[in-house]
Amino acid sequence: MLEVKRRRVPGPARSAPQTGLSIAEAARRTGVSVHTRRYYERAGLAVTTVGRTAGGRRRYQQQDLNWITVCTRLRATGMPIKTIRRYAQLVSGGPGNEQERLALMEAHRADVTAKLAELQENLKLIDHKINVYRGRLAVGDADQWAPSRLAGAR
Repeated sequence: MLEVKRRRVPGPARSAPQTGLSIAEAARRTGVSVHTRRYYERAGLAVTTVGRTAGGRRRYQQQDLNWITVCTRLRATGMPIKTIRRYAQLVSGGPGNEQERLALMEAHRADVTAKLAELQENLKLIDHKINVYRGRLAVGDADQWAPSRLAGAR
């Protein structure tokens, strides 16, 4: 799992207008919309304070982009926002809570593994249906199995 290493970045470097990426560029590079990025910040999912220009515009650093990737991947695997928020709090807290981070990730992995097993079972059914239709098409009796024809045969 991608882990963002927390490091202190001096205030001026984080807020200097010429450094970092705009929110639009950060969105383009991460594939996360500007709206979603702002939501992540409001929801407490950020692990660093995003720098701003003198005019108040956000400026993202590579560390911020890496964390956005972590959040989007966790979300894509079904982790609830509440759990991602807790994970972000743990990461922001720095060293000393690794056992809790590990427990959180292990629990999520178990959930993902269970979902994958369910998807595999569903895929087996889909593969079976594909094979049935291929077989029917191969022998030329596919049209005999239409629901309207079955209902009329009663």
